Amino acid sequence: MKKILIVVTNTLRYGATDDPTGLWLGEATELADIVMQAGYQVDYVSPQGGFVPLDPRSMKYTDAEIMRTYATPDFQQRALTASLSPAEVNPADYQAIYYAGGHGVMWDFPDNQPLQAIAAQIYAQGGYVTAVCHGIAGLLNIETADGQYLIADQRVTGFTKAEEVLAGKRGVVPFFNRVEAEKRGAKFQQKRAYREFAVQDDRLITGQNPFSAKAVGRLLVANLAKSSN
Repeated sequence: MKKILIVVTNTLRYGATDDPTGLWLGEATELADIVMQAGYQVDYVSPQGGFVPLDPRSMKYTDAEIMRTYATPDFQQRALTASLSPAEVNPADYQAIYYAGGHGVMWDFPDNQPLQAIAAQIYAQGGYVTAVCHGIAGLLNIETADGQYLIADQRVTGFTKAEEVLAGKRGVVPFFNRVEAEKRGAKFQQKRAYREFAVQDDRLITGQNPFSAKAVGRLLVANLAKSSN
């Protein structure tokens, strides 16, 4: 069964503020489009299951491709209305897990142990663990079977402090991705703000910002094709 698991957030607001956040739409749709075109099925899971809010700012950065997927009843139902809960997921069914971003994930991804267990099993069975932008928050506390952080000694990227400053969110976010990744021994890499950039280290693939989802998708599909030959 050729399946990819896409992880999305349930978080409605920036911490204790009234400012809305949620899933960055394109980060889910662009990856989904690429892997589905390559013949893979996708499922959507969130920390709590069920409703997934959209970050309203992400709607300013849509295009015809993003809107085409957003308009489908399948995406509206399975990604935004009735996402799976971790308890409904069998990791053995998936060849990769992908953490989509949006600032909301900084609150509900890092400490979700059921999602960590799913990702760890997918990786242990030879699958890929991938993320884009703030999605790296979901990778921070994943541990391998020997008790080490998955990202330790691995090259990774994610939304940068410079990009938080440009987004006007430096004073709102609970942490900076680079700081937390490096605390866990990761080798954090970055390029210019808001430019496409993705990095791969073994079966770990990460993208820097919302404009890097396609790059992550292309790398993932290319690697899955190699491993299936």
